[in-house]
Amino acid sequence: MTYTSRLRAGTGCVRGALERLGITRQDARFAEHGEHTVSPDAPLVLVACSGGRDSMALAALSRTVCASLGVRCGAVIVDHGLQRGSDAVAQQAAQRCSQLGLEPVTVHSVHVEVGGSGIEAAARQARYQAIITVAQRCGASVVLLAHTKDDQAETIVIDLLRSGGLDALAGMPESFMLDSVRFARPLLSLTREQTTGICQDLELPWWDDPTNGDGFDADEELPADFPLRSRIRHSLIPYLRRFSGGDVVAHLAGMAQTAALDKEYLDMQADRVAAAATKYACAAACGEADTKDADAKDSDAKGAVPAVPAVPAVPIAPSAPVALVWSVDALRGEHAAIRRRVIAHGLSSLGIAASSRHVEAIDRLVADWHGQGPVSLPSGYTAIRKKHVIRLCQDGGHANR
Repeated sequence: MTYTSRLRAGTGCVRGALERLGITRQDARFAEHGEHTVSPDAPLVLVACSGGRDSMALAALSRTVCASLGVRCGAVIVDHGLQRGSDAVAQQAAQRCSQLGLEPVTVHSVHVEVGGSGIEAAARQARYQAIITVAQRCGASVVLLAHTKDDQAETIVIDLLRSGGLDALAGMPESFMLDSVRFARPLLSLTREQTTGICQDLELPWWDDPTNGDGFDADEELPADFPLRSRIRHSLIPYLRRFSGGDVVAHLAGMAQTAALDKEYLDMQADRVAAAATKYACAAACGEADTKDADAKDSDAKGAVPAVPAVPAVPIAPSAPVALVWSVDALRGEHAAIRRRVIAHGLSSLGIAASSRHVEAIDRLVADWHGQGPVSLPSGYTAIRKKHVIRLCQDGGHANR
């Protein structure tokens, strides 16, 4: 087998990602040529594999890199059960991973409950939860995701269409924490063309998801019921490439790196302000305007799912309507960009799918207060200003409105 430039690039991407996470060569033996036994106590790198070209390329690259470092390498395959024959596809992916030498290889079946956010969001949520379950059970040091530069560009377009703002431009982070599990995306600098070539170099078969629309002609529109990402990939990105005459994918992915630095700085400033301005409270606190300081507690950030930076918290009874209390005095002197980021992070930490309109309305309770009424939010929450605090409670949690 010829060690092609794309194989070299892919290997370097995976090795670099692991090194940045502190996963390096376990002992000097692995610097020498030949096969060496990996310790059963060595760190475990888990590859999330769908059987598609990107994740099969990642599985092969990860197995090679991990073997050279003396690190264990396994795989997790999630069967969403949304397509006929999905169980066979999952088993086939597991078999191919095992043939590459990955161990352990786990297939986890899930039931996708479609809610108001749609089937794609529901499947993503179920997939991540399944991966987290397997990773925690196996004690994995990191889970590798096979998102490429093309995926990054598509994600930016999707987020611009759905939300906008700096966070949309920042795209997907290279690594993130979710429920105490570390995730990483080592292939964000590789294109889908390169991962396809890696599979071809290694003579690796792969599975093409029919909902990707690969079976349609390039000039043929995908049906409206196809996933938005597939339609962007099939029609919009090629159109933008023709229209601009440039590499739109590379441009969007490069922009994401710059925007991610700006986002990181703003998040750091928002965390600083939140530590002074924000606390969790129960319904009683909402009624009694209890503004005692709460101890800070780190919360995990995520990426394919939006990041939620740390927010100070105190334990509450599971049955109590949960709320946040913000100090107006601590927020008022901050720039609007920081105030709104604090508010958005607080809402996200409670699982409230708020829009920019909701965030701006709450911000006006701070910066443009003239006695306006409560702000109604999704999931039965409302935000109301009382004197020098803003209380966010589920309906019925506010006292003396």
